[in-house]
Formats: sequence, C-alpha cells, structure tokens
Amino acid sequence: MAQQQDTRSESVEEFVVDTEDCEARERAHCERGTVHPITVVGNPVLHRECADVTEFGPELAALIDDMFASQRAAEGVGLAANQIGVDLKVFVYDCPDDDGVRHVGAVCNPVLDELPAEQRALDDSNEGCLSVPTAYASLDRPDRAVVRGQDAEGKPVVIQGDGYFARCLQHETDHLYGYLYIDRLSKRDRKEALRQMAEGTARYETVPND
Repeated sequence: MAQQQDTRSESVEEFVVDTEDCEARERAHCERGTVHPITVVGNPVLHRECADVTEFGPELAALIDDMFASQRAAEGVGLAANQIGVDLKVFVYDCPDDDGVRHVGAVCNPVLDELPAEQRALDDSNEGCLSVPTAYASLDRPDRAVVRGQDAEGKPVVIQGDGYFARCLQHETDHLYGYLYIDRLSKRDRKEALRQMAEGTARYETVPND
C-alpha cells in the first residue's frame, strides 16, 4: 500500500520513506548479520516488556543486522529483538503493503499512535507469528497504524502503514511490550492456535523452552 498523504495531520509530519533501495538495504544487513534461532511462546523474554534502547552504536547496528538475517532465514516479514532472545525495544521489518509495495526498516523504542476512529477501520485478516510457528488466526486490528520511535542512530522517526503493513507494525510493537498476537485472541481461538503449533513443524530453527 502506498503512503497516504491525504491522511496526514495538519502539522504535515514527515513519515519515513522506507520503500527505496529495499533489496540492497536488506541484502547488506543480511550479509553482515548472523542467523539466530527464534524464541517461541512460553519463553520468558517474550512475555515481559523489553528494556528501552539507550545506546545507539555498533552493538545496536550488529543486532539489527542479525535480526534481518534471522528474519530472512525464517521467511518472516517482521521480527522483534526478543524473538531472538534479546531484551531490547527494537524491531525490523521487510513487509509488503496491500498494493505490493515493499517496506524495509528498523525501529527502536516504538510507540503506536491512538488514531481517531475516522482515520481507521477494523481489519479481521489472518495473523501468524514466527514465535507461534505454523499457527494462524483471524484477529481484528486497525487497518492503519502510525509508529513513533527512533532509528538505529537515535534520530526520531515516524512510520505509517496501511493494511497488511499496518498489521505488521502493530504486531511487532506488541512483541516489545510482552504481547503475542495470541494474547489478543479469545480463549477458544488461543487454544486452537496453540494446537496448530503443537501439531505443526517449524520450518526454521527455534529455541526450546525446556
């Protein structure tokens, strides 16, 4: 989905342009990074709020590289740091919108805007998670999202997404505050998702909880 300029506030905010040179940027991250196994539901790091990113330097840059490499290996469209066992508020994404436009980037210390009702509608599409492998469930989420945070150098950024990309931004931000998508399901649907996971086999390496 292309960025929607007609939904910007009167202050005419500058949203991050994350649709340029996507292939080259993602490839560079992956070439520098190391693939890590994915933590799964039940791992304590997934069920608590992560620590704020306060140091913006080589270690953070290396973590972001590792996250992109791990995301690609798992064939995901978004990955939070706690999904590779790191207790920091940062996520990466390589996600298409509903128009097929690719978005690639990283966000530290993300906070979702609470958008007024007239700027969004509920979308009940299916959702999945690398930390709940092989399971999917329908989940209502707003079809537009605005995330505020910082980039890898600590500079303020604002990212907007619609449709599938909006779902990704909300999903990954949730991770960093200790929520999996299944935590937003009814008890019945959560149980069904966990059943799907138990009966399936992840296509990527995961961290056992024992």
